[in-house]
Amino acid sequence: MITSVSDTPVSALRQRMIEDMNLRRFARKTQFDYVRHVARFAAFLGRPPDTATAEDLRLFQVELRDAGLGVPTMNSIVSALRFFFTHTIDRPDLSRKLHTVKNPRSLPIVLSPDEVAQLLGATTCLKHKAALSVAYGAGLRAAEVTMLKVRDVDSKRMLLRVERGKGGRYRNALLPADLLTLLREWWSVGRQQGVMHADGWLFPGMHYLKPLSTRQLHRIVVDAAESAGITKRVGPHTLRHSFATHLLEDGVDIRIIQALLGHANLETTAFYTTVATRTVRAVISPLDRLAPLPDPQVAPDG
Repeated sequence: MITSVSDTPVSALRQRMIEDMNLRRFARKTQFDYVRHVARFAAFLGRPPDTATAEDLRLFQVELRDAGLGVPTMNSIVSALRFFFTHTIDRPDLSRKLHTVKNPRSLPIVLSPDEVAQLLGATTCLKHKAALSVAYGAGLRAAEVTMLKVRDVDSKRMLLRVERGKGGRYRNALLPADLLTLLREWWSVGRQQGVMHADGWLFPGMHYLKPLSTRQLHRIVVDAAESAGITKRVGPHTLRHSFATHLLEDGVDIRIIQALLGHANLETTAFYTTVATRTVRAVISPLDRLAPLPDPQVAPDG
């Protein structure tokens, strides 16, 4: 039976863990998820998580599996607990008892260039069009789009500064000329509306002091796709997938695409070769290079 954990030790551990994550510049969402996952483990134990044993970890993972949790969620919990045991309480021996689950990767959904144009054209307001254009034109993740500030637009170098990328990594992203024109138009309109400020969010939410949420951005994409008559299951990440695939099909070097996407591993970027259909169609099969084959001899009717 799951019982509550006393507040004092848990609060102290939570604060220590948050400090450890801040030192490593973890994103706010990552911190929220990690604290939540460790709290879930503490509730399972019925006592502070720093008193856990290897057997406790084994039983917890068995319960997660029996509860039917999805693979991404289970692996996220494992990552949180590994961080807690390795960095917060210095028990790497327990961290080694945690096991991730293999997650067969499905092919990403990719829009054609025409479909992207239809989706952007179906947006209902300038802010929405600008946000989705950034997702596709620069290949940004949803959280990276929503956390952009006005000062991150570097028009002199034609770059977008991504300061809150995955894993806390910084990078420069593309700023196409047409996208800069659109962002300048949105800046002008946003200033007139009183929601855009020089040191503020590039895409403010319901209140100008808060950024557009990733949930809102997802809703914008879904609504635009529905209006455009696109039946594929799409979200903000679909635009990022499309960005990478279209660059690959246009012959851009895969290592450049890796840098633009902010991938730590080239293998992650190389996965887009599986959906780059234009690239596949350009390949000549060795069969086509053979000399014409003689017609098969047809045996006479016997």
